[in-house]
Amino acid sequence: MQIAVLLYEGFTALDAIGPYDTLGRLPEAETVFVAETPGPVRNDSGSLAFVADKALSEVTAPDIVIVPGAPDPSAQMTNPAVLDWLRTVDAGTTWTTSVCTGSLLLAAAGLLEGRRATSHWLALDQLAGMGVEPTGERVVTDGKYVTAAGVSSGIDMGLTLLGRIAGDRVAQSVQLLTEYDPQPPYDAGSPEKAPADLVAEWRAASVAGS
Repeated sequence: MQIAVLLYEGFTALDAIGPYDTLGRLPEAETVFVAETPGPVRNDSGSLAFVADKALSEVTAPDIVIVPGAPDPSAQMTNPAVLDWLRTVDAGTTWTTSVCTGSLLLAAAGLLEGRRATSHWLALDQLAGMGVEPTGERVVTDGKYVTAAGVSSGIDMGLTLLGRIAGDRVAQSVQLLTEYDPQPPYDAGSPEKAPADLVAEWRAASVAGS
């Protein structure tokens, strides 16, 4: 089973590494990082680089595709090389997945039209404007499409899909061995739980930056 993780300049590192470190533990799985051009690809802060092993043209039939998000994915949402690759490989995937605003790339490729999907909470309105039924759920499965909400939820998505493919015991083993047992110091991880003024501040910042 081949798992292809899409990389592009400005991607969010945890969006890619969360599913990689969970779903990538599938028995006999081959995980490959792909980009338009092989080599280092910088994350959204520019301070970290992942290495793309292969070019998009070299990975034509992955079983699973993982699309990470970015603070500003707009360049990739109009990038024909990325969108054409997503459409092409999606025709043969068993699972097509995304984390955070990665779902906007899937929507831009026309793959989520009429489907339920999630994204970062600041991007749900944008998703709705692309013919997708947005939901604030942490992980959403609609057919073979599995989308995860913001950043850290990629870990949950990886475990969810791992359980679907290899069974609960394998997924539970990975959760145990990675000691994924969240006990955050604050209960502010969603707009429903965070202080209202903080949510409003970030909504305003998002509008100002768009």
